[in-house]
Amino acid sequence: MAPAELNKLNKLLDKDSVRIVLTTHKNPDGDAIGSVLALYGYLRSRGFNNVECIVPDAYPSFLAWLPNNDVIYVFENDSDYCNELIKQADIIFSLDYNAFHRTGIMEESLTKASGKKVLIDHHLEPDSCFDISYSKIDTSSTAELIYNFIESNQNTHLITKAIAEALYVGIMTDTGSFSYSCNYEKTYHIVAHLIKLGIDSEKIHQLIYNTFTENRLRLLGYCLSERLTVLKEKRTAYIYLTKEDLNRFNYQTGDTEGVVNYALSIEDIEIAALFTERDDLIRISLRSKGDFSVNDFARKYFDGGGHKRAAGGNSYESMQNTLKRFEEKIRTSL
Repeated sequence: MAPAELNKLNKLLDKDSVRIVLTTHKNPDGDAIGSVLALYGYLRSRGFNNVECIVPDAYPSFLAWLPNNDVIYVFENDSDYCNELIKQADIIFSLDYNAFHRTGIMEESLTKASGKKVLIDHHLEPDSCFDISYSKIDTSSTAELIYNFIESNQNTHLITKAIAEALYVGIMTDTGSFSYSCNYEKTYHIVAHLIKLGIDSEKIHQLIYNTFTENRLRLLGYCLSERLTVLKEKRTAYIYLTKEDLNRFNYQTGDTEGVVNYALSIEDIEIAALFTERDDLIRISLRSKGDFSVNDFARKYFDGGGHKRAAGGNSYESMQNTLKRFEEKIRTSL
């Protein structure tokens, strides 16, 4: 972390009585939850007792084993109380997102909040609304940035096994088990330190990736057998799921995690997408190989963004029109 930003942040943290709120983007994933719980554990170990964690909506059940996961408030379940926590906060950390609209229903509360706003994130083009910004796009994950923040304060001795597990989950999930966005020496030095602290990397992998319900596995099979479209001439593949599909397989939050990567794994495919129908929109997950930027594509056509090879977006049209528009824009973009 740059000395100037570190100094500014440490000045905000000069009293252990400050009221702190840690927040994530909507549909929080492993990096978001891991980063929140790691920073929560670290701040508590430094003596900050007024630390609250708020996520906009539900997160996958395969993350519920993480230590201290029970301290997390879900905004959509208790908006009045969460609003009050945000309103009273002296410091608000924005973790793993680069603009308040990425928090969905929390956007208004965060925008109006009077507390100092601190960004820790690794996505492209962060907003300018933050008082302190620690943003590095060439980093594996926000969890790695949390580790760097702890290290910058020479406090790695405060990393407990629980904090280490949260950091490892963030790094592991945001790199697809170290298969992308992790070609940096520092990432592996951090992971080595976390393992030295006693985490069981094999067990964590099992808990994250090998705890499918029967419905989730059947949903995956349905995605591949019935909802996969391949556009060979454009090196693109996509999968779509309607609300009826999700209801048929008793969809739970997190059940579509990683599905888009199956489309990308097809030989000669360089662009993949997953379209999931919600009550009021179509949620789009995008992945790519090579030089094609799904971040640029999502920003330009689907009100989204993210990383060069992993991004998301939204469509407010029908599924049929969304897929038609996607195919049209792919054909004109390649």
